Amino acid sequence: MRIYNLIFLCLAFLLTFSLISSSLDEKVQKVLNSIKWYGHASIMIKAEKIIYIDPFELSSGTEKADIILITHEHYDHFSPEDIKKIQKENTVIVSTSDVIAKVKEEKKEISPGKELEIYGVKIKAVPAYNIDKRFHPKERNWVGYIVEVNGVSVYHAGDTDFIPEMKNLGKIDIAFLPVGGTYTMNAKEAAQAANTISPKVAIPIHWGSIVGSEMDAETFKKEFKGNVVILQKGK
Repeated sequence: MRIYNLIFLCLAFLLTFSLISSSLDEKVQKVLNSIKWYGHASIMIKAEKIIYIDPFELSSGTEKADIILITHEHYDHFSPEDIKKIQKENTVIVSTSDVIAKVKEEKKEISPGKELEIYGVKIKAVPAYNIDKRFHPKERNWVGYIVEVNGVSVYHAGDTDFIPEMKNLGKIDIAFLPVGGTYTMNAKEAAQAANTISPKVAIPIHWGSIVGSEMDAETFKKEFKGNVVILQKGK
């Protein structure tokens, strides 16, 4: 029975993904196909350059990075052990001042509102903070990222609530939003954020590990008035 359930889930995912694919332009679809989610908030974008955001609990043998973006210093986002797994001689690490102070390798400091271009990749840091929680205070200047990949804007929100700054992000094609609650917005709040941002595709993260469940991801999918892709770990 478990095998049949797994087959059913895989077929359902492929059907949903194919329906979404038919509604997206070619550039967005190509970048979407290049993305891997490694669980929690950890993603990789494999384009002309390989970009990781918040690498965490990576397996050995994972592809090396050209650029590593870290949203903030908490252990499940800034993991020196995982950085070592994907680092090569010319890898550039981008993060906030508290993380950069702990990094000896090639690095670039960033803060909310600041923009960089590394290896032809445009990177902008945007605010990420809690409104009614104490885990991610605004004054720490921790960040989310908007990365432009082959003309496609990819937003990784970082650890955040639904904050007013999300209304002014501009055009977002693909958005990664935390849905697990406790330390960030919950699934319904994340859907409200997504409905405000209006990305072409929204992808729930920050579930299935330390916090959150697949039910949170499904709730997000139900509440967002647009295309949602629920990725499976490692895919």
